[in-house]
Amino acid sequence: MKTSISKAIGQALHEEMVRDENVFILGEDMGVMGNVFGITRGFRDEFGAKRVIDTPISESGFTGIAVGAAMRGLRPVVEWMYDDFITVCLDPVMNQAAKLRYMTGGQITIPVVFRAPIGAGRRNAGQHSQCLEALFTHIPGLKVVCPSTAADAKGLLKAAIRDDDPVVFLEHKLLYAKQEEIPDGEYIIPLGKADVKRPGKDVTIITWSRQVYFALEAAQTLAAEGIDAEVLDLRTLVPLDWDAVRESVCKTHNVVIVEEGVKRGGVGAELSAQITEDLFDELDAPVGRVAGMNVVSPFSPVLEDAEFPHPEDIVAGVKKTLGR
Repeated sequence: MKTSISKAIGQALHEEMVRDENVFILGEDMGVMGNVFGITRGFRDEFGAKRVIDTPISESGFTGIAVGAAMRGLRPVVEWMYDDFITVCLDPVMNQAAKLRYMTGGQITIPVVFRAPIGAGRRNAGQHSQCLEALFTHIPGLKVVCPSTAADAKGLLKAAIRDDDPVVFLEHKLLYAKQEEIPDGEYIIPLGKADVKRPGKDVTIITWSRQVYFALEAAQTLAAEGIDAEVLDLRTLVPLDWDAVRESVCKTHNVVIVEEGVKRGGVGAELSAQITEDLFDELDAPVGRVAGMNVVSPFSPVLEDAEFPHPEDIVAGVKKTLGR
């Protein structure tokens, strides 16, 4: 059945709240309004105000509350209205949620999910358009998920809610309305498992989130020119499915990493370094990177569209790596 990504996320939240009374959600406009994207519409009427909590505009406060609730055995799902707002609540995420299981010698777990929309393309300007997954991947103790499809979003979110460690779950705003087939019934997609969205033999395009679709479009263009590109959707950045990366690289011997986030210090930089360190002898050319510019996201539509990669940029990046 075709379902939008936003509805698939809502289904995952609903099914987990029905399954486990310890699951509750909190964030700005989550209750009466049902989320700014309509994901939790009707939840407050069904589950009540104690499990669907409308919070003040105080990310640091309600994020800290969620971490404390997780320490006591509940399973909160926090929504930051935009991932940019991590800047006002990094302490309870970085210094508490990410570290407490280790610092207590495993005496407590922190089963909390931090959900947030990411990405440019909606003309939301500098404080509402970032892709900050690289920031989260740098923090030991956090798991980081970036789904691209409705089926992946639902299966991965259910896995994240059941996980005993803190999970940052990042959803691209421009994918919410995208409709795709999802399986019927209960299913879970384990964290740390990448997915080959398109097999190929000449070059591996490694990506995640919205750039998966741009990579697939680029692969079609490349195919018309005799270049067979494999598109590997990481889905989970931490834990990384290194086995899938290694298998694809050893098959194609050429790699281009694509991300919407800024190039400097990005996830692609770390992946490139790891591939170069561990799989150098498998490479026919240096690892290529196609990423966002090192600029503040502009409001101007023309400038914003130039800021992050599009299919033609990926095509150019692949050809550069292959020396075409």
